[in-house]
Amino acid sequence: MSAESRREPAPGAGATPSATPTPEPSRDPEKLLLATDLSEASSAATEEAFELAQRLGATLLVVSVIDPGSLLLPGGRFRVRVDQVRENREVAAQALVERGREAGVTVSFLVWTGDPGDMIISAAEAEHADMIIVGSHGRGAVGRLFLGSVSEHVVRNAPCPVLVVRPKDTAVN
Repeated sequence: MSAESRREPAPGAGATPSATPTPEPSRDPEKLLLATDLSEASSAATEEAFELAQRLGATLLVVSVIDPGSLLLPGGRFRVRVDQVRENREVAAQALVERGREAGVTVSFLVWTGDPGDMIISAAEAEHADMIIVGSHGRGAVGRLFLGSVSEHVVRNAPCPVLVVRPKDTAVN
């Protein structure tokens, strides 16, 4: 039989079931990662993370990253020591663990030091997060057009879906 007289089978004809990829059934996220600086600006994302974790029966991993560069004064001296910031973040995160205990949500936390965007992505990969929840500062009309640099970095590089939560008072009507 020459190459010209050969025909390809019609789509689906002669195909075996194993040759056709079967989409995975969608499942609810089991591990949510809340990326937060534990400040008031992050409270909307924190509220959303707790509500979602409770509704889905998911565990919640709170990740807070200390950016040493944000602690520097002009001239290179630290305005506050990294260990002091870490201690404050750990106390705030421990309060979230207690809140989770009261709400029936398993909460754990990590406080890392480094570039926030990169560290959030690394934590999501290392901890096998099913979804990342991150806040956006929503700075006025112009700010609504852009995510914050950390939020944008996470959205672009995350190994899983990302939910960006704006503060309640910046919602577009």
